[in-house]
Parts: sequence; C-alpha cells; structure tokens
Amino acid sequence: MSVISAKYQRFLTGEKPRVLDLFAGCGGISLGFDAAGFEIKGAIEYDKHAAETHAINFHKDTDNFEEHARAVDITKVDPEEYVARLYPNEKAEECFDVIVGGPPCQAFARVGRAKLREVSEHPEAFLQDPRSNLYLRYLAYVSKLKPMAILMENVPDVLNFGGHNIAEETCDVLASYGYTCKYTLLNTVFYGVPQMRERMILVAYSKEICPQFEFPPKPSHWMDLPVGYHGSRQVAMKTIVNDLFKVQKYFVEPPKEIGDELAAITTEEAIGDLPRIKDHLLGKMKRGARRFDSLVKYNKRRKESEYAKNLKTWNGFENEEGIKDHVIRYLPRDYKIFAKMKPGDQYPEALKTANELFREALDRLDPIPEEDSEEYKALYKAYVPPYAPDKFPNKWRKMESDQPSRTLLAHLGKDGYSHIHYDSEQARTISVREAARLQSIPDGFVFAGTMNPAFKQIGNSVPPLFAKALAEKMLSNLLNHDINVEETSIKEVNQI
Repeated sequence: MSVISAKYQRFLTGEKPRVLDLFAGCGGISLGFDAAGFEIKGAIEYDKHAAETHAINFHKDTDNFEEHARAVDITKVDPEEYVARLYPNEKAEECFDVIVGGPPCQAFARVGRAKLREVSEHPEAFLQDPRSNLYLRYLAYVSKLKPMAILMENVPDVLNFGGHNIAEETCDVLASYGYTCKYTLLNTVFYGVPQMRERMILVAYSKEICPQFEFPPKPSHWMDLPVGYHGSRQVAMKTIVNDLFKVQKYFVEPPKEIGDELAAITTEEAIGDLPRIKDHLLGKMKRGARRFDSLVKYNKRRKESEYAKNLKTWNGFENEEGIKDHVIRYLPRDYKIFAKMKPGDQYPEALKTANELFREALDRLDPIPEEDSEEYKALYKAYVPPYAPDKFPNKWRKMESDQPSRTLLAHLGKDGYSHIHYDSEQARTISVREAARLQSIPDGFVFAGTMNPAFKQIGNSVPPLFAKALAEKMLSNLLNHDINVEETSIKEVNQI
C-alpha cells in the first residue's frame, strides 16, 4: 500500500486528517480547517509574532509549544528537518495528510513553467536559485510530504503575473506528482464573511483516492459586487479569457448567483455590538504601543447579530466576558475629519473636509496670519493631511454600516485609514478586534504582540469562515467519490 493510500485508510477509520499550514500567518486557514474537523498538526511561518499567535491558539498545551512558536524560514528548513524538530519519532512522509497555505508570488515572473518542471524532477532545485522562490518551496514540501489533499490560496493577480498563469503552471507540476487539480476565483463575501475579498483558490487531491471531485463549494450568501471588484476579477482572468492558443486545463468558472443565498453580512452585523470607543475624543488617549492588557467587557444591552453570536461561541474559542484587543490608532489630527465624512467617502472627500475645517479655524484667528508665516503653516499642518488626492484616492474610506467591508490589507498596521468606522460619533478607525470580526476571526482568538503586529496579522489572514467552507467541501469530497483504495468500500465510507 502506498503512503497516500495508508493515510487514507487511517482517515477512513475515523481519525482526523492532519494539516500542515505553510505560510500560515496567524492561522486563518487553520481556524477554518479546525472548525471543519481537521487536526492542525503543524505550521510554518516566518513572522515571529504570527508564529507565536498560531502556537498560542493551536498548541498552547503541548509539550513542544516553544518549537511550535518558533518562526521558521521555509527556504532554510527541509521538510525532514521540520518534522524531526516537532515529531522526532515520526517519518516525514507519514506525518501530514493535508497541506494548505498561501505562498507569496514575488519573483515568480522570472521563474515560470520551466523552473516549476525542474522542481518536479528535482525537488531541491530551488536551493540553486538565488531568488528562493517560495512557490517552488511549497511544491518541494508537497513532493516530500505526500499529502492526500492540498489547498493553495493567493491574490487574483497570480492568474496573470508577469505574463504567467501561476495557478495553471502550479497545477501542471502537481499533476506530474499524481494529483488532480482545479482552481478558480472566489470572493469571501459569498461565504458568510462580512468583507469583499477576492482570492484565487487551488485545490488538489491524490488521484489514488480522489480522481474526480466537486469544486468550488456552493456560496451561502450573495451580493452584487461593486464595479472595482468586477474589474479586478476581469484583469486577473485576462490570461484565461484571451489566451486562444493554450488550453487552461484546470480552471473552473467562479460560481454564479443562484438565487437562494442569504444576503451578505454587513459591517454593522459584524461589529455593531462591540463596545463604543470615545476615550480618544475626551483626551484620554496618548501616542504609543497599544498592548492587550485591559479587558473591555461586552455591553449586554447592545443588539447582537447571529454573526456576532457565532464568533463569540466558536467551538474551542468561546468568549463570554469581553475582549482585550479593542484598541485603536492615535490620530488626533483626523478625528474631526472622520466625524464629518459620509459613509463611502474616500480621500478626496476627506481632504475637502479637512480644508473646510482649516478655513474655519483660520477665520477664528484675529488677525489672520499670512500664508507664508510659520503660524499659518503650523495651523494648516494641524488640520490637513499631506497626501495628494490624485495619488492616494483610495487611501481613506469610511465604511458603510449596511454593506460588507472592503478588503482588509496588511497596512492596517500602519494607518488604518482604509477602514474608518461608520459611526461618526466615535470618529475613529477600526479597532484590532473589529478588524478581526471583519475577517471572521472568533472573539476567543488571542493575538501575540501589540496593536501594529496584530493588525498586520489580521490583514494578511485568510478569513476562517471562508476557509471552513473550503475545508468542509474538501472533507465531503474525500468521503463521497468512487473509492479505489485497497480494502475500502463505499459502505465503509458512508458509515463514517
């Protein structure tokens, strides 16, 4: 019996599939797979705060916690070495059943299909490449560890990155490894996440156990995406739609609206029940690192949506009392601007509002200072942001309470202006916990580090509810297909 067949037999006895999360971040994919019934057995992450966060939430009570919490550079650690550190009594190729993750695509345009095929023949070829391409490293881990199923997540641009369709080319290599593959574009808002976040998703199964499978999972929610999201999808799919000379063997059309889905989860449903923050407006907040050492209790009188209730009662991450990461950025110049902005307003509108506030402040002075005076310049700086509206039109945005959020990005850790709270009375950007809610991260999930690292972890994360939908579909595919594994019958599968 092959290694993969043995893993499948283990799965059919009722054991949870064991997951290795590569480029794991804080654990968004891990959360979804854990909720769907998988075991999170390992994770590789380069960022020290994210690695610690992942370990705190998934391996807190294990004997080798420190090893799990260690940041790992995947370009410098072989699969065998990684397994030996965590599970010295296990063989590397027998340790994990499923590999998931989202390798960054930097420098891929300079590598392409030829290099991917070289990796297929020589799994350690990446070591000879000074660019240490991380996609190649992902494939090297697959080749060594022989999972029975794979999930890869990335930005839509990988479908047309420097003239390459990375997903198609990756599927070519996985097919040579003995996997059957599919990929498409999915938006997280269609799977119960209160955020419009377009992603490429690639799934693969060993042909030994799952030669055919259903993909993608059916959407549970629906909305008409704004023009910008339709446009970005069209650009990403340009390689697929316009390439008349090559057959895209693995691409699957994104799901179309069926009509029986629920309405998309709104921003207010996601964060409207959380305690209001107004200390910054009362002069009770100072500049400096925000630590998660002060409990803010839930306000039981605030209306709680089903979505919010689910994140408070997430299995294994329950939280009934309150939160310690409901902290925001210190932006005193901008509070009055935030208050006057309308939902949906972006930087041009914010800049116009700032100039109006400046003129009002100027008119209150007697006498009015000259434009070239230091007093005038200081007052202008105190009211007006320095960014040109034509260069940064989307840098600021005030959220709409009745719409899902726009995409959260890692640079939330730098300013947060892309997600200004819809409540003008609070006049602020969103808190760490509100960002987590918009990513569907449960309230009992703990972040290592201070505010800025936490924002970065959240912005880089895969929404767990989205990951859970993908994981449940993967589990269903493993249990429901024409089985061709030694001593396994359809009856045995249906009994699990």
